[in-house]
Amino acid sequence: MYYHDKRLQYPVVVDTPNPGFARMLQQAIGGVEGEIRVCMQYFFQAWGNRAPTPKYRDMLLHTATEEIGHIEMLATAVALNLETAPSSAQEEGAADSIVGAVMGGGSAKASIEGLIHKNLLSGGLAAMPMDSDGVPFNMSHIYASGNVAADMYCNVAAESTGRVLAVRLFNATDDDGMKKMLHYMIARDTMHQQQWLAVLEELGGPSANLPIPNSFPQELEDQENNYNFYATAADGTVPEGRWTSGPSIDGRGEFTIFPNRPLGEEPILGPARPDSAAQDKQIG
Repeated sequence: MYYHDKRLQYPVVVDTPNPGFARMLQQAIGGVEGEIRVCMQYFFQAWGNRAPTPKYRDMLLHTATEEIGHIEMLATAVALNLETAPSSAQEEGAADSIVGAVMGGGSAKASIEGLIHKNLLSGGLAAMPMDSDGVPFNMSHIYASGNVAADMYCNVAAESTGRVLAVRLFNATDDDGMKKMLHYMIARDTMHQQQWLAVLEELGGPSANLPIPNSFPQELEDQENNYNFYATAADGTVPEGRWTSGPSIDGRGEFTIFPNRPLGEEPILGPARPDSAAQDKQIG
């Protein structure tokens, strides 16, 4: 069950509406780095969480619900930035509008095409669940494995790329209101990165959690290839680093370098079956 408060989580003010920036903000809503993605990811991780303690499920639900508020903020920002966008070719400034210049390519013809963007035709100059190219969010980047450690690493990556995007948006605008909204969202990304890392630490850190899943007996995996760095450069060079020598991060092995070479033979398949619709000479 969820409750709604019509007030925004953080003030959203647009000093100078900018349709071009509205399009950029769509990436933060429906892009692969966006808020719909993390919101749905945390919800599905929570709904499928199986653990002796309910606290991880509860924490995920709290944060997923917070992310709904972030979507609401961004949707409001998109709508406010579109308030001055032309809605017809006859409107003053339509031929060289920001919508045309940014969304259509800059020419007068492209400007008119920019005016029939989805935000106008389908959204009525409002935000939509899509990225900055108009591609609808399709849930293909939702990671909820049922393994709490794997999910936490996915969440760190999601919040990291989301913070990268928010910083780029912050640097892309001169609007003080938008900068204030984004500086808040950047701060929340910082907390969420730390939050997921704190869960991993509470679970025991790399030595206890890695490799994931840690419930699989490591003696059943190939002991000669579980800590080798495969060097695949044709000239034999190796980018030596922490991953090529010394103890592994989980403390259960030693990093080594393996000059990549075939461990198997050339695959030879049998002839085509008579009922496979192959050519005569393929059939043995």
